[in-house]
Amino acid sequence: MSVFAAAFEAVGRAQPLRISGRVAALRGLTVLVDELPAPVGSLVKFGRSPDVARAGGALFGEVVGFSREQAIVMVLGQTTGISPGDEVVWEQTSQTAPVGASLLGRVVDGLGRPIDGKGPAHDRVHLPINPEPIAALTRRPIRQPLRTGLRVIDLMTPLGRGQRMGIFAGPGVGKSTLLGSIAKRTEADVNVIALIGERGREVQDFIAHSLGPEGLARSVVVVATGDESPLLRLRAAKLACTAAEYFRDRGLDVLLMMDSVTRFAHAQRQVGLSVGEPPASKGYTPSVFAQLALLLERAGAVKRSGDKGSITGLYTILVEGDDMTEPIADAARGILDGHVILSRKLAHKGQFPAVDVLDSVSRVADEVITPEHSAARRQVCRMMAMYKEVEDLVQIGAYAKGSNPESDVAIEANRAIVELLRQGKDDAVPFEQARGTLLKLAKDTAETTQKLMRARGGGR
Repeated sequence: MSVFAAAFEAVGRAQPLRISGRVAALRGLTVLVDELPAPVGSLVKFGRSPDVARAGGALFGEVVGFSREQAIVMVLGQTTGISPGDEVVWEQTSQTAPVGASLLGRVVDGLGRPIDGKGPAHDRVHLPINPEPIAALTRRPIRQPLRTGLRVIDLMTPLGRGQRMGIFAGPGVGKSTLLGSIAKRTEADVNVIALIGERGREVQDFIAHSLGPEGLARSVVVVATGDESPLLRLRAAKLACTAAEYFRDRGLDVLLMMDSVTRFAHAQRQVGLSVGEPPASKGYTPSVFAQLALLLERAGAVKRSGDKGSITGLYTILVEGDDMTEPIADAARGILDGHVILSRKLAHKGQFPAVDVLDSVSRVADEVITPEHSAARRQVCRMMAMYKEVEDLVQIGAYAKGSNPESDVAIEANRAIVELLRQGKDDAVPFEQARGTLLKLAKDTAETTQKLMRARGGGR
């Protein structure tokens, strides 16, 4: 965008009047402001005392509700230093965020401010963080695959460009490591990574080790740690979506990774309870589920960007107590186009990625792979299911070989299947080679099963 176009856009967003109110009360996480007729969603700025402002910088907030006399504002930071009578200035009606190609390789906070010590990011444009939902009939069908570089996903739960996939797991099962591996190996043009509600120590570890310099160079990382305002955590997730939309509309295939959707829901629950929403299932307010759908539906491919450009979403869902039926996991499964389940049992065995193939589903798999690949995938899944049925008997030596031909073949093939799906940090096999191994494995197991059944008189 030219300098003049950016200037005209800035003028169009300018507020013609200075409208302000005064702080009346502070209740928990919210500030009550008198005489501020700003609509819900507006960005406001607190005029704190000069000494406090110099120490902490400008303090912003968002109007999250109102009563007949007062606006209810939640701050995008700490409430320390706010005093009765402080001026609150109405800054923006429709909030925007600065995004652009200069964000590649950078780490920013929920307001789009660089926090990596590399100086300011220039040449950015402001786009809305709460755009209108994408109309259903303007979405392009998902027909092209997006390789992640991880065999277990590319072979068994393949992704399509524009798909939204959830990664469900309990804590400590390898979600962040999985995302870092995908970010370094994916075919996508750009990665946009949102770290929402993470521990501060884990952010640095993810960027330096899981992502690495190679992954960071083609990524935009948006961070809002767990000790920041819940409103800033919500805004960081929306900023990541806005950045992904910027690159998508320029014809690029974007991989949007968000860790985690559960902490986004926790932040929205805090906001909802603060403004007086009634708690529902496990304390989650109704707005949590409404915002969850709005967030997850922002990924995809739209017709207005032509045949190019897409946002493929990978969203981690932290399953509390490994309970896959808890409210956020249940709601997310109903919205997403598939789910990858990480198994604590496989993680304890030292298998990475610890993907439970039998419980994982990609709803567009058959649309983005060849019929041969699809048939091989089903055959290998059948072998894995047969082995799972007799695994306990095999482990204690109680399985009687020859009792079931399919089980015999599944037991013999199990080691080869595990080796195919296991992948180390530096293990990079071209997709065509991995698919060839899968096709051969499926063919061999099917033929061997048929031979054993004929030998027993069970074949025709």
